[in-house]
Amino acid sequence: MTAARQQALASQARRVYLDALVRGIVQVGSVLGEAAQQLLLLPAEYHVAQARRDGVAAWNQHGPGWQLGFAAGLRQAASPGGVSDARAAAAQGPSSLTAALSLVDDDTIEREIIASRLALAMMDKASWEFTDLRTRIQQLEGRDELGTDDLLRAHVVASVALDAWYRSGLGSSEWQLLKAPLHLELAQLLGGAYHETNHWLIDQGVMPEVDLRPFIRRTAESGGSGAMGRGPSDAAGETPFMARQVAPTELQRSQASAAAGEVMALLQRVVSRQVPGFAAATPTSHAPTVLMSQPPSLEQARPSRLAAAMHHAQEAMHRRSQAASAPDIELPAAQQLEELNARSQAFKQVLKQAAGTPAERATIEIVALLFQSILQEERIPASVRVWFARLQMPVLRVAVSEPDFFAAADHPARALIDRMGACVMGFNTQSGSGVGEALEREIKRIVQVVEAYPDTGRRVFQTVLTEFEKFLDNYFENENQASMKGVSLAQQVEQRETLAIQYTIELRKMLNEVPVQDGVREFLFQVWADVLAVTAVRTAAHSEETKAMKRAAADLIWSASAKVSREERAEVIRRLPPLLKTLRDGMGQAGLPASKQDEQIRALNNSLAAAFTAKAATIPRERLEELMDQLQALEALLPEGGLEINESLVRDLSGHESEDLEVVAEGGSTPTPAMLAWARELQVGSWYMLDYRGRNEAVQLAWRGMRHQLTLFVSPQGRGVLFQLSRLAAFLQAGLLLPAQDEALTVKATRNALAKLDADPSRLLN
Repeated sequence: MTAARQQALASQARRVYLDALVRGIVQVGSVLGEAAQQLLLLPAEYHVAQARRDGVAAWNQHGPGWQLGFAAGLRQAASPGGVSDARAAAAQGPSSLTAALSLVDDDTIEREIIASRLALAMMDKASWEFTDLRTRIQQLEGRDELGTDDLLRAHVVASVALDAWYRSGLGSSEWQLLKAPLHLELAQLLGGAYHETNHWLIDQGVMPEVDLRPFIRRTAESGGSGAMGRGPSDAAGETPFMARQVAPTELQRSQASAAAGEVMALLQRVVSRQVPGFAAATPTSHAPTVLMSQPPSLEQARPSRLAAAMHHAQEAMHRRSQAASAPDIELPAAQQLEELNARSQAFKQVLKQAAGTPAERATIEIVALLFQSILQEERIPASVRVWFARLQMPVLRVAVSEPDFFAAADHPARALIDRMGACVMGFNTQSGSGVGEALEREIKRIVQVVEAYPDTGRRVFQTVLTEFEKFLDNYFENENQASMKGVSLAQQVEQRETLAIQYTIELRKMLNEVPVQDGVREFLFQVWADVLAVTAVRTAAHSEETKAMKRAAADLIWSASAKVSREERAEVIRRLPPLLKTLRDGMGQAGLPASKQDEQIRALNNSLAAAFTAKAATIPRERLEELMDQLQALEALLPEGGLEINESLVRDLSGHESEDLEVVAEGGSTPTPAMLAWARELQVGSWYMLDYRGRNEAVQLAWRGMRHQLTLFVSPQGRGVLFQLSRLAAFLQAGLLLPAQDEALTVKATRNALAKLDADPSRLLN
């Protein structure tokens, strides 16, 4: 095929892709309109129902404009330099220099996060079709990789959709109202466009079969043990997930997730070449799987001969495992693993003989390969791998009856194994440390529950996964000796910071119209609110100590108001020494250095002196008593359920450090919205490598604070390291905090299985 012919095909393929997107916008708008009307029929409280009515009215008014703007934006982005030209135009104007020098506003950050989440949802449904299309376009156009502004990329389509949304007059509230159908419909729109374009290219004879082998194998240039296996994102030169730099692609934080989806898709397609029935049993990329609320029974899902064979195998492995762990003849964990592995291989052949179809035999082989990889993972203690081994038969039951086990990286069975593996993955690398008794006991209990309910499929895995997540929160707080103290200290820090911010807000409301010197106002807002918070955390909100600090605030407010009579001035002079002593004591308890205390006292003295000569009206006695009552009941005024911490208000936490708790106050650069979103999604129990203060060590995520604004990591020796959200995202972005696992346990196992199937495809049928 000539170069000119290739370029012509590439251009035509891009037109097919654009036409498919534009044509599908009408259907998207129709579905969103129906979804909006359905919202009005749902029962809700008055304010929720009113918000829905307002949102639906806005959609009905501006929705058609969004569809037209979306289509126009796609056409502009498809033109050469379309996205770049649009961005350049947006940057022009008299205020461009000011905008360039100013901080990014919250609305911009929020829009970037919304676009990132939309792109994630779209790629979750269409990642494998995108991989094929990208490969074909790259070959036709003779390029190594698509440009970051290429309309073929999901994040570009997401940005165009979101820009059109805001330009049409719709806003964030309407987006949140319709987010679920928006994500679903736009994901289907993109997946359909990819599929249609791939189909057209295949009809033109362009790469009918895409070579998948480079995506399966790991290579030296992929970065060794610290990098992702060679997948679609890094095979063509993009930055590996674990690299110590900010990837120049969209959704840096999602590359592991995207790679997991690619591995699932590759597995289906590699196996389908040898076993056509296997592909028929799994969901396609352009037809989302509809899961039943209750899975079919095992008798309906597979022949009873295979069901009986699996039941026999599970019972036999269970009996042998119990015998090997009996107190009188307990075998070492490594020996138990060898025996379990040997029995598993033997049962595999028996099960294949009992299978009724090639797809079932392929399923048995793949599950065996997955567990073979998991049980060889030396970073998991052998005593825990023994329990993982007993999950093989329950997982096989699910895989045979629920084909989406091989299509979804977040299937409950996979998610459970990944979460348990992530929590124990760091122990073997620590000198003298091991899995806590409580954690190992919980893993044992979970396996036994799964074994006890063999016919409930994904439901039992989802149930125990939820229970395991709850266990982890309690475990690190109350049972794990290495983390208990750090979690307690971190909770106190969070409580202090939250209370200080809430007290500041309520004090501002309270003193909004009270005639008090500005210097005193600033002291109350910036210093005394924190003193109140510290006292409330240490001694309880209604303790005598806290009440004394509130009375001091009231005395200060009165003293700083205008004093026009000799009697009032004499009273101020009489009350001033004990008041100043209380203020010093409070600031000392809050950790304010003596020099800072002196500075604050001098400023207060100036404000109090000004009150002596002030001409303004004094605070009436009735108003002062009212303020005192409000101060006493301050906790009752605070918002229920807590308040999300505004990072611009959070104080420097370095004053809260102790030998048991380090607070990260420096390092990294301003994080991107994608990194902030990734930081919010880190899971309790997972292990990371932290480079901080000259140490590079393994730490475990032990606690997440309110709305994930604070995160605590704990070393095996019990030293806690506390991050605020923005600092955590900065460390992730700079590569100073790296996941100990470059991919989830089952994803790695799937990749290893793919490599073995690539070397010997015949094992699927034998």
